[in-house]
Amino acid sequence: MVDWILDRIREVDDVDEVHVVTNAKFAPAFHAWAPAGVVVHDDGTTSEDDRRGAIGDIAFVDLVGDDLLVIAGDNLFDFSLRDFVAFWRAKGRASAVALYDVGDRELARKYGIVELEEDDRVVGFLEKPGEPPSTLAATATYVFHRDHVALVRRYLEEGSSPDQPGRFVAWLHAREPVYGYRVAGEWLDIGDRAQLREADERARTWQSRRILGTKEGGAAG
Repeated sequence: MVDWILDRIREVDDVDEVHVVTNAKFAPAFHAWAPAGVVVHDDGTTSEDDRRGAIGDIAFVDLVGDDLLVIAGDNLFDFSLRDFVAFWRAKGRASAVALYDVGDRELARKYGIVELEEDDRVVGFLEKPGEPPSTLAATATYVFHRDHVALVRRYLEEGSSPDQPGRFVAWLHAREPVYGYRVAGEWLDIGDRAQLREADERARTWQSRRILGTKEGGAAG
């Protein structure tokens, strides 16, 4: 999963560094895995009771002063991060969230659901709503403007939840411009074993297609 995400990130020319945050249990494995250019951070947590949460980990890495492309490790997708970043850059001093239309309001109850204005500005963000206002699900793929990264600590100091990055977006869009980018392609949120198994099978299929495409391209050249 992380290798797949890393391959998508490498398609974005503007990314200078990649940071992976994990807990004390898995840090040795990630340090052994990390390829050149990837910095692994051990956040020192050992259980559900002391974990920092996704937003807490953003504060822990402390990259204030930089624009951040943030991707949760339980995301499997085949959309272009390069196109997503280009969309974000066109919005000026703003942040952005990648959105996937699940196409069903019953299914939408399982996700963080976003409402957009006509210009794609986020005007609503609800986690697992009982009555979803749309079917646009946040994919836990974000670009945060550097000015907004500096607001993460303020968000936490106000006592807001350190878990689920969508909660920060829900807080942020009421204060600063945030835009939603509707992705084309496929996306899976790995929330249980069944979805994890499906994602594993899907990733193998996608990777096989990419390898086949590369070989065909080489032969044609």
